[in-house]
Amino acid sequence: MELLGIGILTWITFLPIIGMVAVLIVPKENQGAVKWLPLVITGVQVVLAVIIFFNFNRGMAGINTLEGMQFVEKGTWIDIKGVPWFGRIVVEYFMGVDGLSVSMVLLTALISFIAVIASWNIEKSLKGYMAMLLLLDTGMMGVFVALDFFLFYVFWEVMLLPMYFLIGVWGGPRREYAAIKFFLYTLLGSVLMLLAMIALYFSVTVLDPSTGEKIYTFNMLAMMDPANFEPGSLLAGVGTQWRYIAYVALFIGFAIKVPIFPFHTWLPDAHVEAPTAISVILAGVLLKMGTYGILRISYPIFPDAANYFVVPLAILALINIVYGALCAMAQTDLKKLIAYSSVSHMGVVLLGMAAMNTQGMVGAVFQMFNHGTITAMLFLIVGVIYDRAHTRDIDSFGGLAITMPKYTGIMTVAFFAALGLPGLSGFISEAFSFLGAFQTHRVITILSTAGIVLTAAYMLWALQRMFLGQPNEKWAGLPDINGRELSALVPLAIIVIVLGVYPGLMIDVLTSSLNHLVEVVKTGAPVALVP
Repeated sequence: MELLGIGILTWITFLPIIGMVAVLIVPKENQGAVKWLPLVITGVQVVLAVIIFFNFNRGMAGINTLEGMQFVEKGTWIDIKGVPWFGRIVVEYFMGVDGLSVSMVLLTALISFIAVIASWNIEKSLKGYMAMLLLLDTGMMGVFVALDFFLFYVFWEVMLLPMYFLIGVWGGPRREYAAIKFFLYTLLGSVLMLLAMIALYFSVTVLDPSTGEKIYTFNMLAMMDPANFEPGSLLAGVGTQWRYIAYVALFIGFAIKVPIFPFHTWLPDAHVEAPTAISVILAGVLLKMGTYGILRISYPIFPDAANYFVVPLAILALINIVYGALCAMAQTDLKKLIAYSSVSHMGVVLLGMAAMNTQGMVGAVFQMFNHGTITAMLFLIVGVIYDRAHTRDIDSFGGLAITMPKYTGIMTVAFFAALGLPGLSGFISEAFSFLGAFQTHRVITILSTAGIVLTAAYMLWALQRMFLGQPNEKWAGLPDINGRELSALVPLAIIVIVLGVYPGLMIDVLTSSLNHLVEVVKTGAPVALVP
């Protein structure tokens, strides 16, 4: 699908860059244009994402084949001949979406649009803030559509710079510490990913259709075919030591982004110090990039290693679920409570991934989308109360249901969606993840269900302390939620309710591709590593 002769995936990825240039050109005195330009650009991006979603052929499968990809755009980006030792270096501009990525494209567009609305009251260097936000948008979208590993890595790194500045310049009192911690953790993961990418590049060859010569490639679909691994190369041969090492290197790179215990410590600091809109993006999209990377790259390229390490992955999922919930229960800062709840809920995604069956995988990817919308609501809600009271201390409130009834209503929807109430989207995805995992990791899954009880406990306890009981006279004059804030929250609430009642709208998109992913991984040989 093309618009003005340019592919729709190129438009949806680089449209924010056009917006960024426009924002930088606009005089900083024109605050209205600096606000409205990003809103219009991200609004158009949402329209494009909806067009892609509803024009996506739900019957097509093939996670590791070109035929399974849709809206494909492919061409040579870099072609350097006669390089000593390397011969010829080719990097492709290769984009496409399948059932795994199309939901993430929609989520990224939606959350970016919501984030611009949530940034309306930014006062400090608004022009620079909006430019960084739009650059971050392009980096996130590019990750979900790139099918060339080099291109994927470029987009992955593009996100690092704007996120560092958005936290470090526009964050809270300890913003520099949080930004540097985020940067160092993510950079460590990027270095490990780079090493694995280079090893893959020098292990995989394809035939150049124009010359017939063998060339090394960054094409991720080519890397998923064992026949393309050059005999005698570092990563050739199923179940070899170097393949396991490369898988672990990639896994750590992605695990930091999820974040998986013990790589999670950057997350609470980043969330607490980040502006509201950046917390929304961080929880809504960035965390999903870690699990997406595992499903897009690690699983289909190294299915033997994925099988070998599946039980340790399930154990890490259990730790994330229970440990994250216990940490959340101990918090008195509402934002930090929600940050730790993200660690717990991403553990459910990992558990579904570790199931290695369609039910678990569908539950995991559906949970990625649902968690993105639900946590976006939660962090927006924190921003609303913080803008008024300038505190996030749960114990300092009380009786807000009387003084802020509209706010209480929207907060209740978000809290109950987060704890997995039937009829809301979180229940469906968690149920599928646990159902799938129970078939393969029975004991681990039973232990993991403790997270459901703990989540209900800390969510309801926070709800009780903040909204029920006698109002705190100190906050008697707090104004209720306003129209701008509702315009960011209501669309998310509608999505949470619609997908809770009619989950097939999203599940139908996921099933064919994830069925094929399960088949690819199950044929990846060695028996799983058992504890």
